[in-house]
Amino acid sequence: MIGRLNHVAIAVPDLAAATANYRDTLGAKVSAPQDLPDHGVTVVFVELPNTKIELLHPLGDNSPIRKFLDANPAGGIHHVSYEVGDIYAARDRLRKSGKRVLGDGEPKTGAHGTPVLFLHPKDFAGTLVEIEEVKR
Repeated sequence: MIGRLNHVAIAVPDLAAATANYRDTLGAKVSAPQDLPDHGVTVVFVELPNTKIELLHPLGDNSPIRKFLDANPAGGIHHVSYEVGDIYAARDRLRKSGKRVLGDGEPKTGAHGTPVLFLHPKDFAGTLVEIEEVKR
């Protein structure tokens, strides 16, 4: 069921500074900031040869990233994202095995324009897991 690692998401308190750090200090290619109001975040993607880093910054006071940064003011790893071929089949398989899908269980459109779901961190060794449907 699980496919490639799509990205590692890092919550950052200063998106411009974090973007500059990856672009100017590490020499990485980075995307323009993209607001995702449905998720309450602004994202920047750092392109790597084998995956991506997603820099997350709160979009509004009710953002889940705001709460994360309140608890972790310096920022930190927020979640890992894995690719799946069929998000509904993956969701159903996960639920059948007793794993908790966050929210209402219906996929939302993620930053790549593809369906995503999040899985409860208590079911995955304290790590928030995102699954993203990617057709290859």
